[in-house]
Amino acid sequence: MKRPMAPRRYWTAAELRTLRREFPTTKTADLAHKLGRHPSCVSHKAYSLGLSKAPEYMADALRSGRTDGQRGITTRFKPGQTPWNKGRKGWQAGGRAKATQFKPGRPAHESRNYVPIGTYRINHDGYLEQKTTDDRRLAPARRWVGVHRLAWEAAHGPVPEGHAVVFRPGRRTAELERITVDGLELVTRAELMRRNTHHNLPPEVSQLIQLRGALNRKIRNRTKGHDAEPNAERA
Repeated sequence: MKRPMAPRRYWTAAELRTLRREFPTTKTADLAHKLGRHPSCVSHKAYSLGLSKAPEYMADALRSGRTDGQRGITTRFKPGQTPWNKGRKGWQAGGRAKATQFKPGRPAHESRNYVPIGTYRINHDGYLEQKTTDDRRLAPARRWVGVHRLAWEAAHGPVPEGHAVVFRPGRRTAELERITVDGLELVTRAELMRRNTHHNLPPEVSQLIQLRGALNRKIRNRTKGHDAEPNAERA
């Protein structure tokens, strides 16, 4: 149940006069208490009116270390301070900065999130993936491939069209060392679709559907084997 919104409180002419008169030289929290408003409300209204703190007030705040809601006021450079990078020519990267810095021609948002080829991640479905390319012709999501598929292809070659590599029942994992070929199998996309349709069914029904699929595959394989014998004799 949603909480009812509080009625909007408008600024009165008297409050605006007080805000204009006292905001430049008064601590925002104190002025907010006087007006019976939240400090952020007072700050936003002052900003909308073009008000700011007086230079004398800000100088006193710097000396005393008082922030009064002004972010960074205590860490600004003060007269006479020496910058940390004095004497250094240009920007100097350190750590992994060179591997992750902006690449010419790469969109800015991709450069901020860039990771090198070979990096591992777990996607939103819980599968472990590895980055395999920086090819900008591919969408960012297509530059990552499931580790289970890479393991299968390393042992058996490219996945045939219309097929998918999946974990065998009870073998799914996101741990690199436990993703092995014996825990994987190759299925058609049609079979994968059939499997995915019964995930929300009771376990007993789901198991019956899987058993029926396995039985149908065996029947089809036996049928194909019998059909192939006469052809072999004619050849």
